[in-house]
Amino acid sequence: MTTVDEMLDDILRREGGFVNDPDDRGGATNFGITIAALKHYRGADVSVDDVRNLSENEAREIYRKNYLVGPRLDQLPPSLQTLMFDSAVNHGPGSAVKFLQRALNKHFDKDLAVDGGFGPNTRATLDDAYTQAGDLILPAIVNERLNHYINWVNETPSQKKFLLGWMRRLTEFT
Repeated sequence: MTTVDEMLDDILRREGGFVNDPDDRGGATNFGITIAALKHYRGADVSVDDVRNLSENEAREIYRKNYLVGPRLDQLPPSLQTLMFDSAVNHGPGSAVKFLQRALNKHFDKDLAVDGGFGPNTRATLDDAYTQAGDLILPAIVNERLNHYINWVNETPSQKKFLLGWMRRLTEFT
């Protein structure tokens, strides 16, 4: 079982340090934390310099609070937590849960609302699917995430330069 600190170490390794790529829709990031995420966490306006000066400890706390515990991804089966946490960091918590909901609907013939909320219906549906074929859920989520990347690049060709990195990131979960 992977600990939260181990998951955070992996997130920080994947995200790297300060970047301000004009093609990155998140804008300036540090440790993967965007201006918007830092503003939300601090509850105040922030600048590019605030992002540049973000400490690793604060980044870890933001991830723990807003990307793992807040969206209740820490309540997932341990075998799914690492992928779902990384998905929340890379796509946002709501999108990560939508990947799960779509995977359950498509691969387990479920009828969940794809709303991005990890509520009681999603939890019960996941529990049911997990008892039936838990080992199939992770690859189904990976597939949903892969489809998202491909669709995003097709819709926004400027994102193609990030595709290889996204694919490498995703292969860590297969």
